[in-house]
Amino acid sequence: MASNTDLNLQDMQYYTDLTPAPKLDKGTLTKMIWRSCNLQICFNYERMQAIGWLWSMLPGLKKIHTNKTDLSMSMCQNLDFLNTHPFLVTFVMGLVLSMEQNKMDIQTIRAVRISTAAPLGGIGDALFWFTLIPIIAGMTCGMAINGSMMGPILYFVVAFGIEMILRYVLMYWSYNLGLDAVKMMTANAKEFTRAASILGVFVVGALTANYGGGTTTGIVFANGESPVVLQDYLNQILPCLIPLLLTLLMYFLLKKDGHQSNVSFCSSLSVS
Repeated sequence: MASNTDLNLQDMQYYTDLTPAPKLDKGTLTKMIWRSCNLQICFNYERMQAIGWLWSMLPGLKKIHTNKTDLSMSMCQNLDFLNTHPFLVTFVMGLVLSMEQNKMDIQTIRAVRISTAAPLGGIGDALFWFTLIPIIAGMTCGMAINGSMMGPILYFVVAFGIEMILRYVLMYWSYNLGLDAVKMMTANAKEFTRAASILGVFVVGALTANYGGGTTTGIVFANGESPVVLQDYLNQILPCLIPLLLTLLMYFLLKKDGHQSNVSFCSSLSVS
């Protein structure tokens, strides 16, 4: 018989002890929630967030699997590749804990974990990096620019507060619902993500107008006693047209992959 260190992920099918474990107490779940803040420790390109994931799951796994062989198998398969959004990871954790508690077959647990974690990465990007964080930063960076210490403090309190509330809610919700949570989460995921992306675009547009509005052109054409100021005509076409065009140019250059000249051009641009 192969030792625990020789276990192959594809050979793992069922745990030795198939008796469902008792539900985890709130103290254990809370400990795992705070551990999930370290999801990206030891991040690497082979297994991405796997080490941080196992570290976060370990308190629950130890209470679920009292059989050492089962615990070894569970730790091994939970060290498999994982990449998801760090703010939404507790949803996956609660779901996997529910399946582990009911001693479902290992390959099903792996399949559900991977198939749930990956889409949440894209959903989380749309909700947080493209929407929530720009909104909070837009509200607080003005305070910081004006010299107020409340700007960065308020940013941290609001952003971290929302993140932790979300971690708590998702952990308990998905753990209590089990596989039903997946159906509820994915029912309107596409529409929800699209709405969040549209909101993010609006926020970026507002930030471009507010903080790029000072970017103007000083070109003036001589016209006797009434010189033609180019910026006045641009404002009649569209206010903040130049910041908008510069933003679209940066987006185009970032999307146009594989051209070193674009990187050089971007680094040489500056707005006074």
